[in-house]
Amino acid sequence: MTDLVTFGETMLRLSPPDGERLETTDEVEFRAAGAESNVAVAAARLGADAAWTSKLPDSPLGRRVVSGLRRHGVETDVVWTDEGRQGTYYLEHGGKPRGSNVIYDRSGAAVTTAETDELPVERVREADRFHTTGITPALSDTLESTTADLLAEASEAGTTTSFDVNYRSKLWSPESARETLESLFPDVDLLLVAERDAREVLGREGDPRDIAAGLADEFGFETVIVTRGEEGALALRDGETHEQPAIETETLDPIGTGDAFLGAFLSRRIAGDDVPTALEYGSATAALKRTIPGDVAVVTREEVEGVLAAEGGEISR
Repeated sequence: MTDLVTFGETMLRLSPPDGERLETTDEVEFRAAGAESNVAVAAARLGADAAWTSKLPDSPLGRRVVSGLRRHGVETDVVWTDEGRQGTYYLEHGGKPRGSNVIYDRSGAAVTTAETDELPVERVREADRFHTTGITPALSDTLESTTADLLAEASEAGTTTSFDVNYRSKLWSPESARETLESLFPDVDLLLVAERDAREVLGREGDPRDIAAGLADEFGFETVIVTRGEEGALALRDGETHEQPAIETETLDPIGTGDAFLGAFLSRRIAGDDVPTALEYGSATAALKRTIPGDVAVVTREEVEGVLAAEGGEISR
């Protein structure tokens, strides 16, 4: 049985050196990048048996995605196809006032045609946990249906399901996102949502405690985590609220911070830790991720526990 199975699109991220422009650079670096696979990497590097499933083109670029994930200990369970392309995105890192710029090039990606019966449904059903995000159903009507099917299959089998709202305004409107996401929520056990998305997409009001309690009451989530950026995170579980402050860090690359947080949280819950301890590991892993270029948290458990020790947090052996 796999501890954690994740499902979604993983792209290739192409970045010129910091400060360079895409239209003038002579070099770019390749990195595998996807919300669900980022979660799998963080969980795997902290000791969980993690797998990522998706659909990729049988091409050098598709195989580059797989090799980029396997190097971190993630098992890949991929549907290979001769149709469709490998999605990419381009990231320019720039300082103030220019800032960073993201350009997506994912139209026609092979993953948008992934249907339920192509994927390892039985592996999802037999896993301890299954995870996906709101990015996946936004990519195509087919993926909206497939995401719903996989969550339902997992829920029916007793697999604990987790879902990160992860709203992307370049993919859909808040109104469209809310309608689709709320249709998926009955099969979700753990919901993670940024406070901003809870307000702007899910229409929630009040403080983070009110948001978490309202979502749990309406949809029956076992756990709700509201992330608050520099203010940290709040989790509601079994009627009890737990708050976790963010850990101060020097930010070199913020992309993937939330995925690192959730991957670490899930890894510790799989290991049997309580919610407060899992939150601490999530916060420490997120802080480390912000010091690392790329989308994934290339960390070790020893590094994470070193941060916790410095912060006076709990360390689970």
